Amino acid sequence: MNRSADIRSALEAAFDVQHVEVIDESEAHRGHAGYQEGGQSHFRVRLRAPELNAMTRIARHRAVHAAIGPRLMGEIHALAIEIEE
Repeated sequence: MNRSADIRSALEAAFDVQHVEVIDESEAHRGHAGYQEGGQSHFRVRLRAPELNAMTRIARHRAVHAAIGPRLMGEIHALAIEIEE
């Protein structure tokens, strides 16, 4: 199971990705709610995709969540999203 790769693939399939980073920040959350042994629970996504530029911040987040999909979103505890223009 590699959720980082799954997140990256989902974003690349949904958007015209010019830049994407998927960072597993789970270890920084050890001992906090939602932490899972072995990581893969807390992520940061840095994404540049032209179709997101005209959207509001909330619309961007909704689009990213929809692209990742309910199954994968249900498997992770936290997702920080940074949209680059």
